[in-house]
Amino acid sequence: MKNKGLLLLLALLAGSGGLYFYQQGERKVLGAEKSQSNGSTLAAFIRHPTPKDIPAFNFADGAGATRNLSQWKGKVVLLNLWATWCAPCRKEMPELSKLQKLMGSADFEVVALSEDLKGVEASSAFLKEAGAENLALYVDPKSVALAALQSPGLPTTLLIGRDGKEIGRLLGPADWAAPVVQEMIKTALAVK
Repeated sequence: MKNKGLLLLLALLAGSGGLYFYQQGERKVLGAEKSQSNGSTLAAFIRHPTPKDIPAFNFADGAGATRNLSQWKGKVVLLNLWATWCAPCRKEMPELSKLQKLMGSADFEVVALSEDLKGVEASSAFLKEAGAENLALYVDPKSVALAALQSPGLPTTLLIGRDGKEIGRLLGPADWAAPVVQEMIKTALAVK
């Protein structure tokens, strides 16, 4: 089990260099507006000039049913990859939960996908401890999403349009309930 963790860590580190080159030439950031709550910015949010296809991958919900992103087609999704050992993930979880409470609807959902190798029980306990009561539990204990989405680390968050394509992404934590994020989501919701 330790070897799998080490291999995952090495893959993440190797991928971070590749992500830099992947993003070159297409970096359009959301305005560097300051969040009113804590001064953080989303200046590092990478908005693609043209929405990108997302490779197919499966994960599970809290009950163990197989899920995939195509089940959210027609909705705007904020997909957040996290793990129980990730300190920045713990910090942003209450904000993701607040965003879901404020904006969650038939047209928008925060999908918080645990990449933790410990599975459902550890991930469920983490959400409760972190005060993320508005988020449904989704798990990816084999971390297939990290590879499929070319994510070099956690947290990674993707904004996905109604067409199921990636509008943009942020590597690292953010104040997800901030007004600038809500405006970004409203803009994505306006696209039919």
